[in-house]
Amino acid sequence: MLMSQNDRAASLHYGPNGFRVIAPGSHVICAVSGERIPLEELRYWSGDRQEAYASPELATRRLLGRA
Repeated sequence: MLMSQNDRAASLHYGPNGFRVIAPGSHVICAVSGERIPLEELRYWSGDRQEAYASPELATRRLLGRA
């Protein structure tokens, strides 16, 4: 079965001030919680780790090595 862009995870390259879409999709997966993050709601990521986070709390936990 083919997946539409609406139910596919996007592949992104995260930079210090934004991200670039490598492969289109509707969301990315939080590196800590595993939850789906719609691209229009994505606010937290690490360019060094190339990971997305669902909230500032989860990003802080990951960056402090607690997740």
